[in-house]
Amino acid sequence: MNWRPAQEGVVAQLSSGPAILVEGLTKSFGDVHALRGIDLSVPRGTVLGVLGPNGAGKTTAVRILTTLLQPDSGRALVEGYDVVRHAAAVRRSIGLSGQSAAIQEELTGRENLEIVGRLYHLSWPRARSRAGDLLAEFGLLDAADRAAKTYSGGMQRRLDLAASLVGEPKVLFLDEPTTGLDPRSRLGMWDIIRTLVAGGTTLLLSTQYLDEADELADEIVVIDHGLVIAVGTAEELKSKVGGDVLDFTVPDRGRVTAAVAAIAQVGEGEPHVDAETGVISVGVGGRGSDALIQAVRGLDGAGVQIHGLALRRPSLDDVFLALTGHAAEDEGQQAGRRRGRRRAGRKEAAGVAS
Repeated sequence: MNWRPAQEGVVAQLSSGPAILVEGLTKSFGDVHALRGIDLSVPRGTVLGVLGPNGAGKTTAVRILTTLLQPDSGRALVEGYDVVRHAAAVRRSIGLSGQSAAIQEELTGRENLEIVGRLYHLSWPRARSRAGDLLAEFGLLDAADRAAKTYSGGMQRRLDLAASLVGEPKVLFLDEPTTGLDPRSRLGMWDIIRTLVAGGTTLLLSTQYLDEADELADEIVVIDHGLVIAVGTAEELKSKVGGDVLDFTVPDRGRVTAAVAAIAQVGEGEPHVDAETGVISVGVGGRGSDALIQAVRGLDGAGVQIHGLALRRPSLDDVFLALTGHAAEDEGQQAGRRRGRRRAGRKEAAGVAS
């Protein structure tokens, strides 16, 4: 094992440094190399979005930083504490909300938070007071004395996040906190996260939703196959695509191949085809309207019927595709998110707040 622990004096030395510092972190499980040497630095009071598909290594990194796993090599500090040598001090400084809600469903919401308070060695009066404050803050006071198994998915995720805050952590790790939530619950969770950060909490947000990182993160790290492949703000990463993106939909899926051939000379790279929706996207650099006109002529000449031909600014989805050659989500996840957005749109049209 090549783990390099922090020196004894590092705690005082880094007390005003980054909240999270990672250097050369590796972790393997047999022949599977989950992390291949990643570096991270998260300034205090900011949000780092860690972006990547399932299996990229995001959860492994979070588990190491929260002392649930030991790395094979490298170094990791949280609030100046080495995650191996000073694990107890790290745990006192952090909160963690994982991919699945870690709550006891047979207990009430209030009881869940009170028990967490006692595990943090709070007195019973202090644990009760803290539970009440968090239930109110997360909009769960009316359901406080109901069993958690009666809560909706969104309510359970809010309760789980509240539990991670009982100990008033300086650093909060959120591992895909909105996975499985409907659009309304996701937006509510985003509001809660923004409030936490405004209050000074440092946050590492692991997510496979690119729009989530775009909305919440001060800086984004893109991980693929256990390696950091890009770092920057959302706008800096989008600039890597190099200009506008041309989008259109081919309603007849049998004509997708013909459509791709018709625009082969329009873009600056290979077009991306979403087989689920029939949407074709291609980066066109700075050619803008010229590319649009060329695409119309090519598609018309090929006799391909399309819908919604338009130019747009690049998204983080385009960035991920350009960096890795594949989408950040599998087709099922993309389709689920699109269905959720359509439902949200219908609700909004009906006058339901989302």
